[in-house]
Amino acid sequence: MAAAAAGLSWRRVSSFTGPVPRSRHGHRAVAIRELVIIFGGGNEGIADELHVYNTATNQWFLPAVRGDIPPGCAAHGFVCDGTRILVFGGMVEYGRYSNDLYELQASRWLWKKVKPQAPSTGSPPCPRLGHSFSLYGNKCYLFGGLANESEDSNNNVPRYLNDFYELELQHGSGVVGWSIPVTKGVLPSPRESHTAIVYCRKDLGSPKIYIFGGMCGCRLNDLWELDIETMTWSRPETKGTVPLPRSLHTANVIGNKMYVFGGWVPQSAGGEISTHDGEWKCTGSFSYLNLDTTEWIGLISDCQEDKSNLLPGPRAGHCAVAVGTRLYIWSGRDGYRKAWNNQVCCKDLWYLDTEKPPAPSQVQLIRATTNSFQVKWDEVPTVEEYLLQLHADSPVPPVAGIPGTGVPETSVLSSQGPQTSANVGELHDLDKRTVNPDASVSSTVSSTQTMVTQQAVKTESSSTNGAVVKDETSLTTFNSKSEAAETAYIMPSTRVNTGQTNDSHSSKTPQRQIAPVKTRDRQWYDVGIFKNNSAVVSQFYLLPEETLNISNKKESADVPDYRLLKKQDLFPGTVYRFRVAAINGCGVGPFSKISEFKTCIPGFPGAPSTVKITKSVDCIHLSWEPPASPSGNILEYSAYLAIRSTQLQENPSQLVFMRIYCGLKTSCIVTAAQLANAHVDYTSRPAIVFRISAKNERGYGPATQVRWLQDMKTSSSK
Repeated sequence: MAAAAAGLSWRRVSSFTGPVPRSRHGHRAVAIRELVIIFGGGNEGIADELHVYNTATNQWFLPAVRGDIPPGCAAHGFVCDGTRILVFGGMVEYGRYSNDLYELQASRWLWKKVKPQAPSTGSPPCPRLGHSFSLYGNKCYLFGGLANESEDSNNNVPRYLNDFYELELQHGSGVVGWSIPVTKGVLPSPRESHTAIVYCRKDLGSPKIYIFGGMCGCRLNDLWELDIETMTWSRPETKGTVPLPRSLHTANVIGNKMYVFGGWVPQSAGGEISTHDGEWKCTGSFSYLNLDTTEWIGLISDCQEDKSNLLPGPRAGHCAVAVGTRLYIWSGRDGYRKAWNNQVCCKDLWYLDTEKPPAPSQVQLIRATTNSFQVKWDEVPTVEEYLLQLHADSPVPPVAGIPGTGVPETSVLSSQGPQTSANVGELHDLDKRTVNPDASVSSTVSSTQTMVTQQAVKTESSSTNGAVVKDETSLTTFNSKSEAAETAYIMPSTRVNTGQTNDSHSSKTPQRQIAPVKTRDRQWYDVGIFKNNSAVVSQFYLLPEETLNISNKKESADVPDYRLLKKQDLFPGTVYRFRVAAINGCGVGPFSKISEFKTCIPGFPGAPSTVKITKSVDCIHLSWEPPASPSGNILEYSAYLAIRSTQLQENPSQLVFMRIYCGLKTSCIVTAAQLANAHVDYTSRPAIVFRISAKNERGYGPATQVRWLQDMKTSSSK
């Protein structure tokens, strides 16, 4: 137990904004992408607001809901199917329960009361609370709960239920009706305030519902399994220490594990659990069940002390929801050592990363100068920071010295093209879209060129000489600081290595484990740790020579203190390789695939900017603006189109370009005949690829690449 708990790193969220909901218990939560949506619950009255927490921005907000807004309820069923949410039953006031069904279309925040057909045999579900309501495929599964036998809501006569219903859903919106499936095996005993989750093993493919715990006069810790395909109930044998009997706990599936947190557990006396369950306490215990091996693993015990407040406190009736591999817990009732009439609700929000983050996308180049890069990579959900590293083609001294001049490398764009690299942007197949220069770039990169698409135009960055670096982020999701430059500015000799690195990392403090290398071999150097998914790189950190190989470092104290390290400036005309890893509470995840960029060579022109594509009936019109830094007189421009060829069939990642324009004008016409020969790049979304570059007395500079998005129905074949 102690060893397992040592690997946990709970984080309490303290810096959020927006209207924070009042603390409560009996509420429910679901996740739609990065949004946690909370409804219902009670604390001095039942809440009827819908609250949303954005885990990416740490912001609470109250959406403007409309339609058939349901009354507040507690201990209700709450499931999410895509972007629609279903609410069933619950307590609407003391002693009065509901069996109404509501649907929320979260894309429009539109509520609708739905009326499912009654089952062909038997009655529809009676009003209840504390039931489980689980979704698999196009059906919801209702089990158990607590009903009030009395017609007088003030005279509560509880009846525990173990009935089982199916609710068939219509695609997108609406429901068909209830049914009472015929099941085999022994039905679980009646209960309420239990949990139910759905899990399907990847290798076997048979979906199962797992029911755990609950309340039926006393608290339970039995585990039940329903095979949805055969409708057979069973009690699986488990290994490990079964959690104490409990109710009002939560259970969430992440990967192949069912995480169980909190709840009411019997108050043990001298190690014995009261069979009458006369006394209880809230618990902060935390366990998981490996659903493949049915083995229980304890992570936080009931008696574990937390004097430093590093763990969520004991609670029951809270909500828990998984966002990716991160588990969030919010509010709930703190009943520890309190009488029934003096219950206090927690106000805290916690999360736990259950796995290291996946590798980010390859690093993408936005712009380059002679001594700096501006780079970005796709955001990884639910991460805290990113570790960016580089290594150079030229030998780098172990201590800072005078930068040498890198020998420029060149790469042939095509048999008809200049030796170039590219700014890369992407435009939708719309009538007219503009790629604009960014005016908010810091002074360190202000002399370079970039492109930014307008508003809702999506961009996609890719390398120009091989494997693709994908970026399908809409600029409308960026704030003003990061809305600059969705282009990749790939310098000469740029290529992307698609080989995956396998470095593994761990610990709360970023801790690198680098494969053993010889002193003369190339080293990976830290550029830094970044909160956001972009960086301006003009320097990197140099490790002292005796610590170049830190593969045997195991303690976080051995991680270099950047404040004590010397920095090395980037060299002009030099190739640098980049990789990035995401960091969360479990440590540093695997590194991305490697990208390779080259700093500019002094004297060459920059890339053209402000590219526009205007579509007409039988052609398209390309236009652009001269480079902001021509470094002399522009002698000519060249525009290129990626075309179909036998070489592409042999090596699909190597684009072949045909020059379609050469001249002094900053515009050209692309005819229908030329477009008919265009290669449609399917490496991410279908697109036709153009490149435009400028030439001065020294030669051609980097090209601006534009990926013109195509409709799948009208695009050419590969």
